[in-house]
Amino acid sequence: MDDKEIINVDDINYAIYKIGNWKNNYEINQIGLSSEIPVTKNTLTHVKLSMEEIRHSEFSISDKKVNGFVAIAMQLNPKVQEMELDDIIALEEKEFENISKELDELDLMADGETIPLENEDYLIYKLEKNHHVTSSIPANEFTKEFYKNELKKIEDALD
Repeated sequence: MDDKEIINVDDINYAIYKIGNWKNNYEINQIGLSSEIPVTKNTLTHVKLSMEEIRHSEFSISDKKVNGFVAIAMQLNPKVQEMELDDIIALEEKEFENISKELDELDLMADGETIPLENEDYLIYKLEKNHHVTSSIPANEFTKEFYKNELKKIEDALD
């Protein structure tokens, strides 16, 4: 990597986030469970499309159709596993409304701005399309370290 490389924040080949906290607490919505806050219009659009894709995925649980967020939470979150299915569905709807509002209220960088690829202020992922799947690959050392630490937290939580 060229440590002097500058990227445009409106480059659709990159997703750019800052580390932060959401205003609300989340149990189900994976976007709200992350500490990655979108800072560009393209990243925000990508996050919203991902959320819609997960919400449009349908699974059958206890003779009910549920969306992907509910299904994932029921598999991975012990707190959610103790809840009644109707309560989980209602919580997911509330969380979706809250995270959507938070996303719409984010202060985003202006199109046309540039930032150095190597910096410790932003998490930067290179987006690569392979057939119909988009992969997010850490694009700088700061993001690589953050990503490794996040994976470790997930692994530890599953043990």
